Formats: sequence, structure tokens, C-alpha cells
Amino acid sequence: MAKFVFVTGGVTSSLGKGIIAASLAKLLQARGLKVTIQKFDPYINVDPGTLNPYEHGECYVTEDGAETDLDLGHYERFLNIHTSQANNVTTGRIYQTVINKEREGAYLGKTVQVVPHITDEIKRRMLLLGRGGEYDVIITEIGGTIGDIESLPFVEAIRQIQWELPEEDVCVVHLTLIPYLRAAKELKTKPTQHSVKMMSETGVHPDILVCRTEEPLTNDLKRKIALFCNVKQNAVIEAMDAASIYEVPLEMLREKLDITCLKKFKIDNYKEPELEKWKTFLDKIKYPKSKITIGLIGKYIELQDAYKSILESFIHAGAMNEVKVQIQNIHSEFITKENVAEKLQGLDGMLVAPGFGERGIEGKILAIQYARENSIPFFGICLGMQMAVIEFGRNVLGLQDAHSTEMRNDTPHPVINMMEEQKKIKLMGATMRLGAYPCKIKEGSLAQKIYGSTLISERHRHRYEFNNDYLQQFESNGLEATGINPETGLVEIVEVPAHPFFIGVQYHPELKSTVESPAPLFVNFVAAAKVFSEKRATHKVAVTNLS
Repeated sequence: MAKFVFVTGGVTSSLGKGIIAASLAKLLQARGLKVTIQKFDPYINVDPGTLNPYEHGECYVTEDGAETDLDLGHYERFLNIHTSQANNVTTGRIYQTVINKEREGAYLGKTVQVVPHITDEIKRRMLLLGRGGEYDVIITEIGGTIGDIESLPFVEAIRQIQWELPEEDVCVVHLTLIPYLRAAKELKTKPTQHSVKMMSETGVHPDILVCRTEEPLTNDLKRKIALFCNVKQNAVIEAMDAASIYEVPLEMLREKLDITCLKKFKIDNYKEPELEKWKTFLDKIKYPKSKITIGLIGKYIELQDAYKSILESFIHAGAMNEVKVQIQNIHSEFITKENVAEKLQGLDGMLVAPGFGERGIEGKILAIQYARENSIPFFGICLGMQMAVIEFGRNVLGLQDAHSTEMRNDTPHPVINMMEEQKKIKLMGATMRLGAYPCKIKEGSLAQKIYGSTLISERHRHRYEFNNDYLQQFESNGLEATGINPETGLVEIVEVPAHPFFIGVQYHPELKSTVESPAPLFVNFVAAAKVFSEKRATHKVAVTNLS
């Protein structure tokens, strides 16, 4: 049986449970243990697939097509592993399973209750990944905050697991806040005391406290927290604000979070952590040799979590190219013919982001036209690719009303259209083309040079596709389909070979980018933007010298 770590949060949300869970997992992995992480979310949605990005940030898609919480992206980026449907569970999914069983008569006529039926299903899923012998440690992050009504069944499930399993098989890590009152110039422990007290009242006693703080914790303060929260002093872990999430594993290493956890598990045959690749990556982030500016054209830019995987992919690609990638957020809804040049001038590259719905579409199309006509490196993802097709159709092929049937169902030129099988679907949740699909790449294309292969696999999340009825017309006028799904014939990649770097992909390459394996498309896009920036700088110097 594997060992189980449960990570809970107290005092306030957004303290970074996912980063702490991923950091602990990274350290245990670096010491030679086989680790995975799962996220249990207390909301009643079956999955975050139908949630607006403003509600819950981006929807992260796994290899097997599960629409999951964005924290699974952190898990994969830190551990360089694939997660699955089993790694993300919501209250909605738990209740759906229990109700389906009740309808089938599985409970033999008993009254179905939160305890034991809901909690039994939660426990089953919490322990599921530990039963196959594939992992040494399973880390489970519980969403929400201790005290939330919707989190209570999950906390009760942890209490029962603590009671049922041997003491050395379970470790509870509670992430809490030690606020600093500037007026009093003091760190205050009372919120943490109340959070731990509330947690203890449910029967769950934390083994380790990870304390988020703006100021260092003194030994006296750690002793006080330990005394009033009933944990050992060495189990009070300081988690100072970090400049980058990728610094957190090394901070937790200094605080011996992993050692404290291993001692609780009575594991003593661990090795020194192998983190050389991680440290090299951090050095490249901290000490770039140059910088570039990439315009992120989207409509959810007010909430950075909406494009979390894209932003992290730029960090990975920037490190590979030893450049700092500065992201300039540009709201597509406010791009017009009159201001497009003003808003986009000075960019070294442009990424048009994925999304759904009509809002901001025309601004994206104008931005793509500007990038194509001014030879600015362009990269379109999912909807960004579809908008590139529409722009080319309108401005090069002369199809003035070219559009996607997602936005305009009666368009005379549906260059982007819904798949036939999608037209029969009525339910919105988990019904798109989801997860990993193969793509055959054309020899000699930009995509083939980027991937170094003619057969790849990437993750998808969409309903609408390039309309193959227009394929010949596009290719004969300069926009080539260089990536095709070998099973369905659907277009996956489009390029403009006459442009220095112009590529759009139907899939989401950002979902597979990790610290150790950056997404090739992002690495090459950043490299192209770097070349563009250097050429522009050289041109400016030449013009200055002439004058």
C-alpha cells in the first residue's frame, strides 16, 4: 500500500496549496520515490469544463481527455508526468456516482446518506491510485478552505482514513496564513490557531503546518505556533513569498518539508535529491541574456489564471532560449482598424489565444492580419488558428463573409465548421474533442522542423474544425495544411510558408509543456521572436548611424 499525504488549506483561499503539493511531490520524486498528485474539488460541477475562465481559471485537459482543475497543470509541469481522469474528482462526480448506484439498487434499499455513502465513495477515490503498486506516495490536495460547508465530507473522509490506516501511512499537511500587520509591525498567529482548532473539531489533526508569510518566522514564533496548534516545532514550515513558483521546491527543501514528511512515514532509505536540472532551469530564469516582448491577444486577460498553461510555457521556452519573455496582454475586444498598429507596434511576436464565443473575435482577426502583413512571428492556438484561417479567407482569398459557424451560423463561407458528429450532441459537458490525438506532419514544413518528426500526439479541446471543402482553395493561395489527423483527415496545423514564422494549431501544445520538456512550438516561437527582435535592433542602429 502507498503512503498518503493530504494537503488542506486554512484562513483564506489562494494560498497556493497546488504549488505546495507539487513542490513536496517534486522533492519526494527527486529523492527516488514514485509520486503522483490528485485534486479533490468541493464544487458541484461534475468537472470545470462548463465553467467560465473568470470563475475558475483555465480548464486543464489530460491525455485521456479529462477536463480538470488548473492545479493538475502544476502537477504535470513540476513532475514531468501525465495525470488522468483519476487525478481530479469533484463533489458533483462523487454525488453522480452515488446517485447512479442508488438508482441501480446497489445499496439494498438502505437510506443513502452523506455518511457513510458519500464519504465511502470519496475514500474509495482517494485510495484508488495507491492500490496498484505503481506509486510510493499519493498526494491529495483538497480544494477550498477548512470551514467551508462543501468541504466537510472530504475532511470527514480524511478523518476516517487517518483512523483506518496505520499511523505511519497518512500525513496531513495544512497550509495556512500568518498575516503581517504593518501598523503593529507584527506577524499574527491567531488566524492559524483558529484554522487548526476548526480542523481539529472535525477530528482531523494536522501533522505539518506550512505557513505562508511575507516576513520570516522567528524560532519563538514557530515554537508558539507549534505549542498552540499541537504539532512539533520542526513541523512548522515557513513558506515565504517567492519571486517564481519554481523557487518553491528549493524553499521547501531548505525548510525540510520532505524530510519531515518522510519521518512521519518512517521512510529512512531515501537518497539525496537530484535537482540539478531544476537548478539550471532556475538560473536561466533568473539570469536571461536578453528579453523579448510577446503580445498575448485574448479576451480573458483580466484573470491570468485563464491562460495559466500558456504563460508557464513561455517561462519554459524563455529559459531554453535564455531570454526573458515579457508578456504584453492585449484585450482583443478593444482592437480596431484605427488602433491596431498603435496597440501592436513594438511586439517581437504575437500569440492569439484560445477561447469560445463571439466576443473579441474581430479584434483577433485584425491582429492576425497585422502580424501576417508585417512579418511579425505569429502563433495561433485553437481559436487562434481558426481566426487565422478566417483572416486569410477574407483578406487573401476574397471571401468577404468568411467566418466560423460558432459565431455566425448563416455565413456563406463557413471556413470553420462544426464536426458532423458534434451537431447531434445536446449536452455541453465533456462532449468536445478532448485529449490526445495523433497528427501526421508534412515533410519539409515548419512544423516538421520544429518537432523533428512527422508523427506527433497533442491534446485537444474544441468542437469546430477547419472545413476541408475549402482546403484546396487555401493551399493554392499560400496557406498550407501541414498537419493532418491521420484517422479523420481533419486539419491540425496551418502555415504560411512565405512568412518568416506563421503557424496555427488546432490543438493545445501548452498543456504538455513542462520544466524538463518545454513544448517545441513555444521554444521555436520564442526563438523566432528573438531573431525578429535582434534584426529590428540592428536596423535601428543602422538607421541611427545613417542619420
